[in-house]
Amino acid sequence: MRDYPEAITAIDHVEPVPRRVRAVLGGETVLDTTRAKYVWEWPYYPQFYIPVADVAPGVLVDEDHPQRLKRGTARRQTLKAGDEVRPAAARVYGDDAVAGLAGHVRFEWAALDAWFEEDERIFVHPRNPYARVDALRSTRHVRVALEGHTLAESSSPVLLFETGLPTRYYFNRTEVDFTRLVPTSTETECPYKGTTTGYWSVRVGDVLHQDLAWVYDFPTTALSPIKGLVCFYNEKVDLFVDGVEIPRPTTHFS
Repeated sequence: MRDYPEAITAIDHVEPVPRRVRAVLGGETVLDTTRAKYVWEWPYYPQFYIPVADVAPGVLVDEDHPQRLKRGTARRQTLKAGDEVRPAAARVYGDDAVAGLAGHVRFEWAALDAWFEEDERIFVHPRNPYARVDALRSTRHVRVALEGHTLAESSSPVLLFETGLPTRYYFNRTEVDFTRLVPTSTETECPYKGTTTGYWSVRVGDVLHQDLAWVYDFPTTALSPIKGLVCFYNEKVDLFVDGVEIPRPTTHFS
């Protein structure tokens, strides 16, 4: 039983993007558009589809590899910019595409060196215009445990609410038992929160539970309340809120 709102945008939903979108490859701006489309390939967030006319000349190299895909026939493209060559990095959709997508390019996100909405760099994927991400201070009593061992406990956590995901609970470092935490080299990026600056596994007895906690020391401005605070995956620990155990949710992070 979920206790948070799920993402409900229909797959293949298409909407205009009101933001200027740019991307860089090999030191060159290879696309620059105010006419991008959001396309929901799954409910949680969209991808950008870019008009071919707004891609720099010579960047797209047709591989003569047409593909019949769910959203229409597309021709696979290599990307070339400067000394960079990225095979199979984009697809150009033809006239039989889903309404509004003919003549648009769907890029593989990681094939570009950097993406920008207006003048802010974004990571991982476009931000979902139908999602909210709020970080709120709270006086709920929250405890995190694993196999009977308390890992963190607070009566002043910051709660992060993100559409489509369970509530995340962020703790002051002084409220975390670092004697059980083992630093790792893991780094993840989030289009809403930024880039993590630390990850920890948790050791209980002889078992090391990999990458259960993280921190954003330099989050995005909108989520500054979580700066420097530590959070654990609800999916992988035992969580108690005001004395009530919260069942572990099942998500793509489980």
